[in-house]
Amino acid sequence: MADATLSGPGGAFDADVFVGGDKSLSHRALLFAAIAEGDSLIEGRGAGEDIRSTERALRSLGVLIHNDRVRSPGIRGWATPGGPIDCGNSGTTMRLLAGVLSTSSIEAELIGDESLSARPMSRLVGPLAAIGGVIETTMGTPPLRVGGSGQATASEVQIDIASAQVRTAVELAALAVNGETTIDSPGGFRDHTERWLSAIGRGRWVTDTKFAVTGGPIPPARYEIPGDPSSAAFLWACAAIHEGSRVTTRQVSLNPGRLGFLQILESMGASVEAVVTGATGGDPVGDVTVAARPLHAIDIGGSLVASALDELPLVAILGAFAEGVTTVSDAGELRVKESDRIASVAAMLRALGGGIETADDGFSVVGTGFLEGGTVDSAGDHRIAMSAAIAATRADDPVTIRRAEAAAVSWPDFFSVLEGLWS
Repeated sequence: MADATLSGPGGAFDADVFVGGDKSLSHRALLFAAIAEGDSLIEGRGAGEDIRSTERALRSLGVLIHNDRVRSPGIRGWATPGGPIDCGNSGTTMRLLAGVLSTSSIEAELIGDESLSARPMSRLVGPLAAIGGVIETTMGTPPLRVGGSGQATASEVQIDIASAQVRTAVELAALAVNGETTIDSPGGFRDHTERWLSAIGRGRWVTDTKFAVTGGPIPPARYEIPGDPSSAAFLWACAAIHEGSRVTTRQVSLNPGRLGFLQILESMGASVEAVVTGATGGDPVGDVTVAARPLHAIDIGGSLVASALDELPLVAILGAFAEGVTTVSDAGELRVKESDRIASVAAMLRALGGGIETADDGFSVVGTGFLEGGTVDSAGDHRIAMSAAIAATRADDPVTIRRAEAAAVSWPDFFSVLEGLWS
């Protein structure tokens, strides 16, 4: 396991950056292209290990992927895999593929690494079973056994949580259904899949949260993947805690469900400007500039948590440099991510001399205005590794990050891009 020791370069920076392709959209583009019969092009997809997991899974089903081109026989022509499909560390790969396969004729077992094997999957079972999808967990977690269904039926599906992954799993499964399936859940989810299905004529909104999918084939297509706002968030946070600094990230997804962290930054006092410059698959795309201003504490909860869940570890770093006590609540879902992120965030901040208290569903950070050096264990979690690196840029002494290579799960070039902000 590789460690990394970072020292804050000091001083302000003014940078203009293109971040890697959006992870959520890259997964979806690969699955859409694989379900369709024929050749599709995916330009700009992410380079992280999670995306590689989806590519390997689809190759095991007979889909050809070479550079930007995906050639598929269509889901009806997929091959039965020769063994378990390894989803690596990617919960998105496992949940979305489980949905697709649950209403297919292919029977498969989905497995993952140690971290993924502990993540909750039972939330998929009821919604998929409601349309005849076949899925079994192992006491609520992976391995999963999916597929072999020949009785998928249109239904009304109610999901209890605002999860884009669960909604997408059902929506992709519903493409195999003869008729119209409706999916509803609490608000606050990312609606990438709904926008894409609407764009190809396979879906429509019934209410603000209820979406209807019409079963049938989808066409091969060309997908242009914008930059990942969840990756850009680390650069935005870095600019926000360095007096006199500014960063502009070009051509990132501005899907409304992805803008929670920008709302948090702005509410804490940072200067935020987002300009829509285009769209892809119904998703707005544009440029975001964040500049440092004095930060103050806020309370974060409710629907804002759902739209900023992956970025909440960064909120702890912001809170350390904000005036007052920053509180995060309603974020119990952090407990079942790649690590227990509430515990991991607390361990990170305490290792660097920060003040933090935890609750079952969140944490509170005291704004001391400084962080010390120290050693942070990433817990094998890419978001913790990268958050610790952002903290290191303002820490008084060097910060050593254990298992820093975890960053490659979502952004292999993260450390070099971070260093390049000052060049």
